[in-house]
Amino acid sequence: MPHATFSRAPLNKAIRRALFAAAVASLAPAAAQAQDANAAQTTTLDRIEVTGSNISRGDMETASPVQSITRQEIDRSGKATLAEYLQTLTSDGAGSVPRTYGTGFASGGSGVSLRGLGAGSTLVLLNGRRMAPYGLADDGQKVFTDLSVIPMDAVERVEILKDGASAIYGSDAIAGVVNIILRKEFKGVSVRSSYGVSGEGDGQMAKASATFGFGSLNDDRYNVYFNIEGGQTDEIRVADRRDRKWIGTGDARRWGYSQTKRFMNGFILGDDASPSPAGSVRNPITGQYQSLPGCAQFSPITPQDPNGGCLWQSGQFNSLAPEEKYVNLFGRGTFALLDNFEVYVEAGYSRKKSTFHNTPNSVSGAWGYPGGPVNADSGDGAVVLGPNHPDNPFPGQAVNLRYSAFDVGPRIIRGDSEFSRVLAGIKGTAGGWDLDVAYLHSESELTNTRDGYLRYSAVRDALTNGTGPGGWWRIGQNANLNNQALYDYISPTIHADGKTTLDLFDIKGSRSLTELKGGSLGIAFGAEWRRQKAQLDPQTYTDTGDIIGLGYSAYRGTQEVAAAYAEMVAPVLESLELSAAVRYDSYKGGDSATTPKVGIKWKPLQQLALRATYAEGFRAPNPAESGKGGLAGFTASADPVRCPGGNPAAGASVRDCDIQIAVITSPNPDLKAEESKSYTLGLVFEPTSNTTITLDGWEIKRSNEINVETTSAAVAAGRVVRSDNNLPGIPNSGTLLAAQAAYVNSASTTVRGIDLDVRQGFELGGYGKLNLDLQWSHISTYEREEEDGTTFEYAGTHGNCDVTNCIGTPKDKINLGATWEIGNFALSGVANYIADFKNVTAEGNACASRYADGTPAPGNGCRIPSFTTFDLSGRWRAKDGVEVFGSVQNLTDKIAPLDPLTYGAINYNPMHSSGAIGRYFTVGVKYDFQ
Repeated sequence: MPHATFSRAPLNKAIRRALFAAAVASLAPAAAQAQDANAAQTTTLDRIEVTGSNISRGDMETASPVQSITRQEIDRSGKATLAEYLQTLTSDGAGSVPRTYGTGFASGGSGVSLRGLGAGSTLVLLNGRRMAPYGLADDGQKVFTDLSVIPMDAVERVEILKDGASAIYGSDAIAGVVNIILRKEFKGVSVRSSYGVSGEGDGQMAKASATFGFGSLNDDRYNVYFNIEGGQTDEIRVADRRDRKWIGTGDARRWGYSQTKRFMNGFILGDDASPSPAGSVRNPITGQYQSLPGCAQFSPITPQDPNGGCLWQSGQFNSLAPEEKYVNLFGRGTFALLDNFEVYVEAGYSRKKSTFHNTPNSVSGAWGYPGGPVNADSGDGAVVLGPNHPDNPFPGQAVNLRYSAFDVGPRIIRGDSEFSRVLAGIKGTAGGWDLDVAYLHSESELTNTRDGYLRYSAVRDALTNGTGPGGWWRIGQNANLNNQALYDYISPTIHADGKTTLDLFDIKGSRSLTELKGGSLGIAFGAEWRRQKAQLDPQTYTDTGDIIGLGYSAYRGTQEVAAAYAEMVAPVLESLELSAAVRYDSYKGGDSATTPKVGIKWKPLQQLALRATYAEGFRAPNPAESGKGGLAGFTASADPVRCPGGNPAAGASVRDCDIQIAVITSPNPDLKAEESKSYTLGLVFEPTSNTTITLDGWEIKRSNEINVETTSAAVAAGRVVRSDNNLPGIPNSGTLLAAQAAYVNSASTTVRGIDLDVRQGFELGGYGKLNLDLQWSHISTYEREEEDGTTFEYAGTHGNCDVTNCIGTPKDKINLGATWEIGNFALSGVANYIADFKNVTAEGNACASRYADGTPAPGNGCRIPSFTTFDLSGRWRAKDGVEVFGSVQNLTDKIAPLDPLTYGAINYNPMHSSGAIGRYFTVGVKYDFQ
């Protein structure tokens, strides 16, 4: 098995970059020593800053709902990365990008999707400022920030602004803001290492980090610290879970499903067939497919296909979790300049390599490229065994072929990404103003390399003519006769290169104007200029449609925007605070918007605060949507011709009700910008010093939504490609292969729900203390109105895969945590609950999946069951500076429910991935010393 490895040169390069940043910051002591050692220390630099506002405050509660996540909450989860933790938040939903999506367009990245509105509508900040997006856009469209580049041990806390667009950070934050706040200063040395392994003995994880710093801002007037973190996680294959019910198998017949379910291949349906390792050909006389000999040597599955096919599990080669190797580096230097100013420098670098295995390539099917769809399934473009091919059972006649290239091996996807970020700024107080000026440069570069894919032109030559290098491509049981020259010809290594850059300059200032009855009237002004470039060169040969089954994705463009904003916080009474902000964004090229935000917080009682906000948002089309390039991908769809109303027509099969098809999309320069309006109404109740309850209702309405036109609309308009196996008496009704769609401005999406956060502490005297916390997110509405006026409700459903990535939108997600501390010990537990949801594409639609007997699936009302896991962690301070910790995720080894409509996983939903991997153990040690 090939493995991704780090070369020594890039790692040395990474270390040099980080040490250079630390060296720049280390100039601080010399500058500080030049100052009067007895100079008065200013206190204006130590202020409370809350995500969503640039005005310092005396308390953390604002009119906006902000969830603050402490370092302790992250640690107790046992998660190895910050991305994994954030994707367990109850506010994260459909459109999230897990690292297990190795076959997706954004392979190797990790993104969070607040409110289920997509990773592209969630703004991720590092210390209040942006980062360059990941080098690959999710689904070829959604530009997002890769969370895996954040050094977890440098994180101090995370703040989630959950009331939609932010007039402070950028009007494109339609779904909300995730602000990851790293340590401002650190003194001493902290070393941490951990090791993890699953209950099956695989998926080993080794991780180590070190943080060291010197100087004190208060005493020495400077601080410099540096963090390095590295780790490796071994791959887990789907086949490694073969004994974990449906998780490790594509053969779901024992649970009542048909052999034509998506993760089984090799079946024959008369005039159609899916690819098999033995191969099957279409009899030129009867028009029916028949299998070539040799199935037994490739597939142990029993019972086999009663129609003579060669059944095999398409997921047996797949990675359940990829192999990953990474290093993250971060350095920060801060030093006092004069009495009222400080200069700060941040530098970060990350490099990650991942390897993901996928099913062997087949030789037929359909896919797309900028020139349109390619049909290798039927017609003139069909892949055939030539009249003289030695494996052709019908000599003298070309015959259509269905074949999965076991002899070539699995498709292997390798990602190699680099991320860098440098920030330099100065902040302080002058003339009563708190000022902050900074410049930021950030880059993300990625190379996506793939092996095991088939070149269409070479395959057709090797199977039809046999005149290329290596001669005839012998298939199935005769594949042992091939030579390496043939495989080099039909399956070359291919790659795609992506790069994004971000340059940003901002200046902001705030001050108190006057005293009101409730406190100081605060104002803030700011201006920002940023330029973001994105470029993705397509996978080799996909620009001509010459890689079988691989979609095309490429884009190139630049966004340049200038913005200005103003903010005010007015405590007009001791019990009443008003806030307002307005932002103006002007995009080079014409798009511009003014987006306001207003808030109110009223405390009728000392223990009770009522709050509300209204905000507007604006997102201009990104380069992938309106620039140069295009997209040709795949989606799951029900064929309205062969599966009308969710039921197979005469001559069709349940396969037609859940089929993977190619979708070809081109950028649209006439797209309008997305706009949004968001509302929140809530309360904060603190009946005791140890009890805090927050309850917020919210609604976000996004209009002019930029989406790929729905598959159903493309089918209705006739922009489709079908196979030639028409239904009896119905012309142009063959198996659906591809559709041509466009980026369009849909009418709107409205999402609304309720968030509850409860925190309760108990002092137990000699038995220590107990802290409980609960987060509950309820989505009552996820309504999408299409461009033709049709409205669909997705809350509580699996949802249209074009909208939810086939993850679904359960109405309820709950996290319940408890931490007991006594002496040097701490024990924590977290229960994670995901509600059940209907296995339908939208509320009111027919069941999206069927058992083999035609009844709705899964049982119990065509619903995906709820899923609850429990994570346990513990810590022991063995002595001063030494801490031993450990955790068990999915303590009860709960198995993820069988999900027949899933995407990016096999037989389970990606939301339930911990139930696919199973119980996972982590142990580690941390050593702090001065």
